[in-house]
Amino acid sequence: MKTIGYAAQSATSKLAPFHFERRAPRATDVAIEILYCGVCHSDLHAARNDWGGSVYPCVPGHEIVGRVTAIGADVTRHAVGDHVAVGCLVDSCLQCDQCHHDEEQYCRHGYTGTYNSPDRINGENTLGGYARHIVVREAFVLRLDNRLDLARTGPLLCAGITSYSPLRRWNAGPGSRVGVAGLGGLGHMAVKLAAAMGAHVTVLSRTADKLADALALGADELLVSGDTEAMAKAANRFDLIIDTVPVKHDINPYLPLLDIDGTLVIVGQVGTLPEPSTVPMIFGRRRIAGSLIGGIAETQEMLDFCARKNIHPDVEMIRMDQINEAFERMERADVRYRFVIDMASLPAPQAG
Repeated sequence: MKTIGYAAQSATSKLAPFHFERRAPRATDVAIEILYCGVCHSDLHAARNDWGGSVYPCVPGHEIVGRVTAIGADVTRHAVGDHVAVGCLVDSCLQCDQCHHDEEQYCRHGYTGTYNSPDRINGENTLGGYARHIVVREAFVLRLDNRLDLARTGPLLCAGITSYSPLRRWNAGPGSRVGVAGLGGLGHMAVKLAAAMGAHVTVLSRTADKLADALALGADELLVSGDTEAMAKAANRFDLIIDTVPVKHDINPYLPLLDIDGTLVIVGQVGTLPEPSTVPMIFGRRRIAGSLIGGIAETQEMLDFCARKNIHPDVEMIRMDQINEAFERMERADVRYRFVIDMASLPAPQAG
């Protein structure tokens, strides 16, 4: 299948049009015309090789919404014409204990990412959703309820599930007290989801200028992390803090905010952090944890929850040729709160 996308050819090059071929659908594959793709901070990191290991050409994109155009002979869950979604995973071994527990993101043999991963069968580097078409194993293609707005659903496949999974794991709900550090793509979804689950939600922000936004998203209050007196008064206030800050930062000010047995879950920064103090952990039986997206079953659960509760990310629609500007704006946190690419803005693939 000939298609077109946008690719980075090196860690220093801008994304530019890239013509390539998708594999022919295998017996268990679904071929999809991509309608929309969200823009994740991970896309920027991968394109620039910030984490190491990027393979070029790199076609990012793992927040995919599209329409089924063809199915393999053994496909039973999807039909041509269905609206479907693809998130951060396109394959795993499906045999290990973690896969059997519906946690393919922790596959013992390593999951196959939607981009920048070796295909489990042919070994070729996977190319992501900044393209007109994609071919994905049926087990990793998600159903979309018709109550979801297709143009705004994409970011749920990464920002949504990355926030939803720790909220479910640590039992956010009525009576629980949840703090959300950072109010970007991840943070604004954590606020919406925690509020919809019935938790009391507080946004942790360095200044008070995001108060109106926090309340509009469903938060009950905002705590200014730069206000020493307010932070001291907030000791033991939270059962759970979802830390969505995507850059290196000091987590020590957050730890005393947790109640006994409270948990700080890091979902933003990938890499090192300044040295944490063990004092608040030991004297309050507090925990620091991490969380990585969610498995396919949990992602489907999240999509269905969002459909029932009418939860969508706040997005800004862009054309594919605006992606480099979008990356620059994302680095400046100049987006409320997620970019989505309209793939109708891509030209048709070259024939022949």
